[in-house]
Amino acid sequence: QLQLVESGGGLGQPGGSLRLSCAASGFSLDAYDIGWFRQAPGKERERVSCISSRGGNTNLADSVKGRFTISRDNAKNTVYLQMNSLKPEDTAVYYCAASGDSVCVYSLDEYDYWGQGTRVTVSS
Repeated sequence: QLQLVESGGGLGQPGGSLRLSCAASGFSLDAYDIGWFRQAPGKERERVSCISSRGGNTNLADSVKGRFTISRDNAKNTVYLQMNSLKPEDTAVYYCAASGDSVCVYSLDEYDYWGQGTRVTVSS
């Protein structure tokens, strides 16, 4: 069974850091572009970041540039989202998604597989 599982969410302090992980089971992530999305209560889902299958292309939403970093370790079949300088507006459920197409370089949002999400709350 193909599955993506996010972890690392929880309560973060404003100005603090969290690292989210997206682990795959049942398939190898190294052939997939991976995106991180988030959805805050009452808001549309937005793409936070993505990384191409070999890591050569990444992009970040303007709202997180300079604070978040995406990376991947294909040997561990895992993609990470390092979130620094957290703000209350980063509070959301974060999802990772995998696409077999080159969606990241073209900033497309057509993903094939989705995780269940991990909740991030930023509050003092």
